[in-house]
Amino acid sequence: MKTPITVARGDGIGPEIMDATLRVLEAAGAQLDIEEIEIGEAVYKRGVQNGIEDSAWDSLRRTKVFLKAPITTPQGGGFKSLNVTVRKSLGLYANVRPCVSYHPYVETNFPGMDIVIVRENEEDLYAGIEHRQTQDVVQAIKVISRPGCERIVRYAFEYARANGRKKVTCMSKDNIMKMADGLFHKTFDEIGLEYPDIEQDHYIIDIGTARIAARPDDFDVIVTENLYGDIISDVAVEITGSVGLGGSCNVGDDFAMFEAVHGSAPDISGKGIANPSGLLLGAVLMLNHIGQSAVATKIHNAWYKTLEDGVHTGDIYDEGLSKERVGTVAFADAVIARLGQNPSQFKPVDYGEGSSEGLKLPPLKPRRMQKKELFGADIFVAFEGATDELVKKIHAVDGLKLEIISNRGVKVWPNGHPDTFCSDHWCLRFYKNEDITHDTLLAQLKAIKDAGVEFIKVENLYEFDGERGFTLAQGQ
Repeated sequence: MKTPITVARGDGIGPEIMDATLRVLEAAGAQLDIEEIEIGEAVYKRGVQNGIEDSAWDSLRRTKVFLKAPITTPQGGGFKSLNVTVRKSLGLYANVRPCVSYHPYVETNFPGMDIVIVRENEEDLYAGIEHRQTQDVVQAIKVISRPGCERIVRYAFEYARANGRKKVTCMSKDNIMKMADGLFHKTFDEIGLEYPDIEQDHYIIDIGTARIAARPDDFDVIVTENLYGDIISDVAVEITGSVGLGGSCNVGDDFAMFEAVHGSAPDISGKGIANPSGLLLGAVLMLNHIGQSAVATKIHNAWYKTLEDGVHTGDIYDEGLSKERVGTVAFADAVIARLGQNPSQFKPVDYGEGSSEGLKLPPLKPRRMQKKELFGADIFVAFEGATDELVKKIHAVDGLKLEIISNRGVKVWPNGHPDTFCSDHWCLRFYKNEDITHDTLLAQLKAIKDAGVEFIKVENLYEFDGERGFTLAQGQ
């Protein structure tokens, strides 16, 4: 029986590399029932703000498998990323990006590199929650949840175990973001106790990225948050020799999406020179996921043989090593011609019998409810003027005391530094000096309004089992 899948040809070079990929899949004997949808730039221009119509969602719900070519996301404005929308809407919480060197056929300084990056796919700054709050200040909210951390960390360990990997490395920035990234690191340590057979370590993301660039052989499987994972996977794939060779899968409990790591490359669109390898290798991951592993094995080995025979697209062509420079169509033809052949220099791959089960994770661990107590509030205000002028206007109501005032996360009152630059976005931190309720905070907001100061946001401060549920300002 054929497996239903949904296909989108995307933007830029997307249609060209999708055509090439589908021809290889058909020639290899993939049993697919393809439903095509249109997403991305053309849909945006029809006035559909999220770039995907209801009929496309219907197809995805039917097939639960999505092979997607790159789409264009505007920079600095315009429409929100459809890639992120699809991942979040379908619960595709794990983004898996193999980063493998293909030495000597693709030039690299690290011929033995073989890293898999497991990236959390739904949270972090990619939640896309942003606000312009004052004339001068915008904010982006970083969202990290315990269930989100647990699912991606466990997926990384289960992936390592299922694929014979020996080590899982966590990367975060918990020396600065002590609560958000601290939760990610803490969850990694807790879940890691259940996998004593797998070596484990942790890197701060900045030095971790540097080590990937300088000593990638130190790593095996890396698990990290959304933004960090996006950055380091591009770094890692580029180190292998070409970002154009990276395939990627996005998986959840019920749905899966497969794509290339690279973007839509509009600068070379329509020229017939794009390398289809990234999308083709993404399709190989898809075939393995849906249980057509024999076909995945055949295509991957034929692709290896094509590289070995020196048939290369322009992005990896090397006059001293390559034998034939080809475009998108001819490269696909070369892979098709080698179906059934195995490489001699690369180790042939074998995806085994094939199963459409995928990785099945156990249920989330039960959590203990903690005692949550209202401790105060951070009240953000817009104010044009000096710190002392703001202090004269603000008075705490009964039950509260004004603890500090901060600006861009730095304490400026009391005992602030005169050299600290201040914007028009201020945080008034109030602590309780007796039991308070939400009505107390409402009274404080009214007092601020009556003083002629505009409040723009309130963040309640809580203690959980007596432990502070908020960070201190710099200098507090």
